[in-house]
Order: sequence, then C-alpha cells, then structure tokens
Amino acid sequence: MPVTTINGHVLWQRRTAAEQWAAWAGWLALAVLFVFCWQVMNKNTMWVFVEDAPRQAADLFARAWPPRWSYLDRLWGPLWDTINIATLGTMLGIVLATPVAFLAARNTTPSAAFIRPAALLVIVASRSINSLIWALLLVAIIGPGLLAGIIAIALRSIGFIGKLLYEAIEEIDETQVEAVSATGASNWQVMDYAVVPQILPAFAGISVFRWDINIRESTILGLVGAGGIGVQLQSSLARLAWAEVTVIFIVILVTVFVSEWVSAKVRAAII
Repeated sequence: MPVTTINGHVLWQRRTAAEQWAAWAGWLALAVLFVFCWQVMNKNTMWVFVEDAPRQAADLFARAWPPRWSYLDRLWGPLWDTINIATLGTMLGIVLATPVAFLAARNTTPSAAFIRPAALLVIVASRSINSLIWALLLVAIIGPGLLAGIIAIALRSIGFIGKLLYEAIEEIDETQVEAVSATGASNWQVMDYAVVPQILPAFAGISVFRWDINIRESTILGLVGAGGIGVQLQSSLARLAWAEVTVIFIVILVTVFVSEWVSAKVRAAII
C-alpha cells in the first residue's frame, strides 16, 4: 500500500485495482517459478538414496574418526608444495594482471575503442573459468605437476586482480594527475608520480587478499593432477582411507585459518 504523511502522521491508502492485480501477478509468477525449479531439481533425484543419506553419513563419519595422525608426516611436503603453488601463482598473476589493469582503466588506456575492450575481455575470460578447470586443461597440455598448478592459479588470478585494480585506477584523484602534468612531465612520469602512489595501498591489499584465496583454491588442484596436498587427498579418497582424509581436512583447515589470519594482519597494516 502506498504511504502518505500529513503533519507527520502516517496514513495508509488502499492499492488501486491495477496495483492489486500487479501484486497478485507477481506472487503467481513467483509460485510458478518455484514449482518449475522444484521439478527441475527432482527430475533426476533418487529419493531412495536421499532417505538413506543419514545412515550413510553416520557410517562414513564412524570410519573417518579417529584421525590417523601417523599419516601427518606424509603431508608436510605436499603442504609446502600447495603453499608454493599459491604464492608463485599469485606472483605470476600480479605480473600479468597489472598491465592488463592499466590497459582496461578508462583514464590510463591508450585506446578506449580497441585496447580497452581487449583488456576487459582478458579479465572476463580469466574470471569466467574456475582454477580447477584451468588446472585440468593445463595438466592435459603440459602434464601433471606443480607447474600446471602455478599457471592455473596465475590465469585465474588475472581476472580478480585486474578487475579490482583497474577500478582502483579509475577512482584516483585526477587533480594530482593534472598537477603533475602541468609541470611538463611525460606520460610515464605522470604514471610514476601521480597514478602509482595513489593505487599502491589498494594494489597491496588486493594482492594479499588474492594470495589468501589462492591458498584455498590450490588445496584442491591436486585432484586433477596439478600437485599439492590435493594429490594426497585424491589418493586417500581412492583407497577409501577416511581416517587419512580426516587428517588432510584438518591440515587444510588449519592452513586456511593461518593464511586468513596473515592476510588480515597484512591488509590491516597496509590500509
């Protein structure tokens, strides 16, 4: 119902007939959409397995506990590989994403008609493909191992870093650019003295934040052969060694927690 006020008092007015019919039509459309989505969801669902899920889950947890702590000694090497994949992949992604961001920003691109759309296409393409899919493709091209994982993380990072960085570039204070340009500085000097100093805090924060995300994503790249602790996870899952899987999950959880803490501390110190 529309609301009007008279001398600070709220008065409720009844909807018109057209507004009432529009509201009912909206609710009807929402109900139809719900029914359609429910039918799509149930199309291939086998409710016999769903009903049996609690018993299967209880059986799985019983076999996964207690954790097999003796397996922990075999995880330090793969865990170190995972951290290296995330770190090196982030560094490579930063190197590739930085020029793309400057080419995509309206106020720094050499050509808004041709180069900027191409840079934006690179950013969108990178963000559209998950790192696991990148890893799957790279394992097929260059073979399994850490290199495939590092490149997969880098290719995925380009879109994230490039998008946030070019938005930060577009939001800089243009008066500083005009002041440096008025001294007769070249384009590179304007970039060095007026643009880069303004985006450095955002750049550092984005880089650390992406590293934190990449720590999580790199833990599963081994499922497709791209190295890291995911290889051990795949091996344990294949052997139905659930007690080992529990140990791996705990190690991943602790690693992600530590990376989140480090990332938060660094961002707080920078920003």
